[in-house]
Amino acid sequence: MEKLHLLLNKEVANFSVLFTKLHHHHWYVKGSAFYTLHEKFEELYDEVNELYDEFAERLLTIGGKPVSNLKGYLEITSLAEVNDDLTAKEMVKMVNDDFNLIVDELKEGIVLAQEINDEATVDLFVTTISQLEKHVWMLSAYNE
Repeated sequence: MEKLHLLLNKEVANFSVLFTKLHHHHWYVKGSAFYTLHEKFEELYDEVNELYDEFAERLLTIGGKPVSNLKGYLEITSLAEVNDDLTAKEMVKMVNDDFNLIVDELKEGIVLAQEINDEATVDLFVTTISQLEKHVWMLSAYNE
């Protein structure tokens, strides 16, 4: 159970960092893609905010304690903070890379949750993987 708690906590931190990164991209995207990406980044940070809450609440439900401060998030996140000088294409690639990293971690989490017969957490992971993989596909197509 402890390994699953740690993984869920890492994803809470990841979603917090990603939420902030998506806001950064939303505010600083420039160029011909501005309108499209400005709206897309807003859509994504709203979705990530929901995931952030779902993962924290799932962790609480199974007896864990989600990290809930910036220092704690930065200590355990798998994601890098954003660089201020990115092109729109680099922003999209960064989001895709982050989504792919989270997907890989959630696949590891499925195994952990299955080992302790926690099907609700497995379901949360599978559903989230499906959401993120669809975004990866669409953003990859956008960047081609």
